Amino acid sequence: MYQLTTDSGIKRLTDNAFIPPDPANIDYAEYQQWLAAGNTPDPAPAPPVVTPPTPAEKLKAAGLTVEELKALLAS
Repeated sequence: MYQLTTDSGIKRLTDNAFIPPDPANIDYAEYQQWLAAGNTPDPAPAPPVVTPPTPAEKLKAAGLTVEELKALLAS
């Protein structure tokens, strides 16, 4: 059993090995035979949803309080 990856490679699910799309690679040749036998790989996983940080989270990551930011902007 195989799964496509988001970077055009293939993941072999039995051992989580990454198989690059290289015709000289023995594992890739086996994958091609598996496909030719009528099998279908699992689709690539969906990329994670990235939620942009809120203004408060940005301030916290910068190590600033609202009061410190106001003081910086006033100077």
